[in-house]
Amino acid sequence: MSAPTAAATPTVSPAIGTGERVLCAMSGGVDSSVTASLLKEQGYEVIGAMMRFWPDDKRVDTFDTCCSPDAAYEARRVAEQVGVPFYLLDYREAFQRHIVRPFLDEYSRGRTPNPCVNCNTKVKFDELVKKARMLGCRYVATGHYVKRVENAAGEVEFWRGDDPRKDQTYFLWGTPRDALPYILFPVGELEKPRVREIAEERGLLTARKPESQNICFVPGKVQDFVAEHLPQASGAIREIATGERVGDHLGTQFYTLGQKRGLGLYQSHRVRFIVHLDPQTNTVWVGDHADCLWRGLRASRANWLLDLADLPAELDVQVRYRTTPVRARVLHADAETFELEFLEPQFAVAPGQSAVLYDGPRLLGGGLIDDHVRTLPALI
Repeated sequence: MSAPTAAATPTVSPAIGTGERVLCAMSGGVDSSVTASLLKEQGYEVIGAMMRFWPDDKRVDTFDTCCSPDAAYEARRVAEQVGVPFYLLDYREAFQRHIVRPFLDEYSRGRTPNPCVNCNTKVKFDELVKKARMLGCRYVATGHYVKRVENAAGEVEFWRGDDPRKDQTYFLWGTPRDALPYILFPVGELEKPRVREIAEERGLLTARKPESQNICFVPGKVQDFVAEHLPQASGAIREIATGERVGDHLGTQFYTLGQKRGLGLYQSHRVRFIVHLDPQTNTVWVGDHADCLWRGLRASRANWLLDLADLPAELDVQVRYRTTPVRARVLHADAETFELEFLEPQFAVAPGQSAVLYDGPRLLGGGLIDDHVRTLPALI
């Protein structure tokens, strides 16, 4: 493992004005609209495309703001404004296979998934890159708030976007390393208000469109969606220190680590947190705050955006989107897994979420968090 990487020079695009063909992912939102407009102005041959995820029997309150029929209409209109061709690409089956089914499967295993990570990894920067090559495009461009950086050796790196409130590198840790040179992020060095100003200046119809905040395929609450697809199975809530039964639950899939409300414990005056979920025995384990502190983590299904020999011995790790990264030591790292020790214990690190690694602003890779290896007490 190495010291921090050498300085790199950020670049918005590698070959402005060359006429290179770019497949621009357009969602019908302002970020991708401005992306298409900037690329066209920079001299690229732009092809606009939207990935259709919504099914024919789309439910009310799903695929509304993004990934919707209305969004596809708006994306096509923006493509006309910018003066580029537009295609609606059918990825319904891939979305069900790579996103919806694994989402439910993870909950059935007592884990807390992040479907947006899967969507970017398995669909947008896998399937879409393949489609770009089929269309003779050298690059794929998106409206992510990520900086494309070229280092002194000419290698492409992903860095945090300049708008800290919008940085989206967390979702891109699974991007294949060999795809990095062929991905562009024209808004990565801009802040969101400036992106809207650019859209207004160019008269783009999405300039004031609100952002999507929810999981696109989930109507309402995640717990309600999970309840529709996974059967309820009542079981015991047990104290992690003693094994004593202290309550009952309707299914481990309805809980998450760190939760303290809505547990319905027999001794309701005691403050208890969920510290472990065990679907195999259908048990929810609770304990006090200290029981919910993680001193480190192990992760699997790792993806690396650098040579492992260059991995810093100490780095930043972010264990949820919109949480502050924390310092950690690398205890072990190989092609598939890694193990970290936090410099300060962290509360309720959720299995199934992503552990995303950084060296300063540079995205190094990441993996899916695995549960504690713990010795459970005898059942009482």
